[in-house]
Amino acid sequence: MYVLIAPCIENPTYRARGITTDEDLRCFCRAVERCRRFSIDMVPLPCPETIYLGADRPPGSYLERLATDEFSALLDRLEAEVRAAIRERGEPPLAIIGVDSSPACGVTATYHSSVKQPGRGAFLARFPDIPAVDVKEFARYRVYLAAPLFTEAEQTYNLALRDLLEAHLFDVYLPQAVGDTSHTRCREEHQAIFAQHIAVLHDVDIVVAVIDGADADSGTSWEMGYAYALGKRVVALRTDFRIAGYHELVNLMLEESADVVTRKEDLPRALGSLLPASE
Repeated sequence: MYVLIAPCIENPTYRARGITTDEDLRCFCRAVERCRRFSIDMVPLPCPETIYLGADRPPGSYLERLATDEFSALLDRLEAEVRAAIRERGEPPLAIIGVDSSPACGVTATYHSSVKQPGRGAFLARFPDIPAVDVKEFARYRVYLAAPLFTEAEQTYNLALRDLLEAHLFDVYLPQAVGDTSHTRCREEHQAIFAQHIAVLHDVDIVVAVIDGADADSGTSWEMGYAYALGKRVVALRTDFRIAGYHELVNLMLEESADVVTRKEDLPRALGSLLPASE
């Protein structure tokens, strides 16, 4: 299992002078962490801009600096080298991890001209058959699983959801694995568990919430609201066929603050999994 990555993700000095922000560096590090966490090989692409323009170059758009026959010929050669490497591996990559706005390795937007435009960069456009993901999206893989956890059935279901998401390369924080869940726990334990959950909610990228039942679990609802207020993405799972109103599957405030799916098998796709969905 491997991904093709823009080389600047591992070595930001490949980028044009002065454009790399602290947020970029954090995303690059998180993308590398995800690959290491799940034993995904990182196969760096060549950097056409560095080869053509050299290192420590000023920023520029495709039309300003790269729209030449020489650069097009270079892309021809580099594409052939990459496709030969793919054939040698004997299997396609999961995806290309690119860097948005790059004239060569942009994924959904690129500086083709002086104004950012939708579409892939000039190099990634050579590989329309391979899915491409922006590094900032690929770096969002840490999940907080908010769900009721008070019965054996609930805890078993939560473990199954964790296993499903981790099989799709998401790192899952499972609240039931933290602290004593018995009725004998003391006030200090309550405070410590609460503090740890809050800290993790601040650190994760996505909250997945189980909102089954006649009314969603109160703790889960609180975690969803807190995550939404933090600006986190919330994906809710509602397999319960009962509905809360004419137009709502569940409480309006919960539904409007989350993307809701109705089957656990749809969770990985809703989170942006690179792997095929399991039916």
